[in-house]
Amino acid sequence: MTPTILQFDQLHVEIYPDQDAAGRAGAEYVGSKLQEIIAEKGDANIILATGNSQLAFLRVLCSLPGIEWNKVRIFHMDEYVGISPTHPASFVRYIQEKVVDLVQPLAFFPIRGDTGDPQAVCDEYEKLLKEYPADICCMGIGENGHLAFNEPHDADFEDPKRVRLITLDERSRRQQVGEGHFATIDEVPKEAITLTIPALLAARHVVVQVPEARKTEAVSRALFGPIHNECPASILRTCSHARLYLDRDSGQDVLARLEDGSITAVDGQ
Repeated sequence: MTPTILQFDQLHVEIYPDQDAAGRAGAEYVGSKLQEIIAEKGDANIILATGNSQLAFLRVLCSLPGIEWNKVRIFHMDEYVGISPTHPASFVRYIQEKVVDLVQPLAFFPIRGDTGDPQAVCDEYEKLLKEYPADICCMGIGENGHLAFNEPHDADFEDPKRVRLITLDERSRRQQVGEGHFATIDEVPKEAITLTIPALLAARHVVVQVPEARKTEAVSRALFGPIHNECPASILRTCSHARLYLDRDSGQDVLARLEDGSITAVDGQ
């Protein structure tokens, strides 16, 4: 399936007809990079995101042939403070059930939000990221433009830390309710542990999956607005090692601008 391909500053963007096609394209790209990296150095380290935006992508990725998962270490990028890995909304549980149990990787390093000492968890996870530098980071963009849980106006593009404790933006908390992970906003924790922007973008390859119409505003702000932490995802435009995969719903503003001639598609990948 031939995508619509565009370039926004240094960011490579592909738009597909639907979420499944975008997820497959991203998964096949990541699968090929995992194979290359393992052939090059014997193992690979990957950071995975959670949430509804990643479902099609992860489903395909876990079914691809030829990936030696027993040589892959899996990290994830955030977790709520105060919930256990058995909680239905836990990101640890999400990665465990949707990836780890299926592919049996070399290692999975969970971020535990229920230890009672979130700063110690941040410090220990930072040590792990330094010991095993990320080769690939797979993530989404929040409805408010956040990356992981680096929230608007609070995200630091030059954060000296790799992992930190943050206060969740109300829109992020409402998104979790809207996606069905919590029944009410009062149930959503107010704090989380997150990898920082520099930690996410330090990976050799960054792959961003952003389907669905509810992400249209965030996509437009990221691609057409200023590069500023009011929309953390805008920093992706500075990354030649990043690829953004959209479907027609999330990319509808981009496609409209393409149709009226205000932007131009590019040839090749």
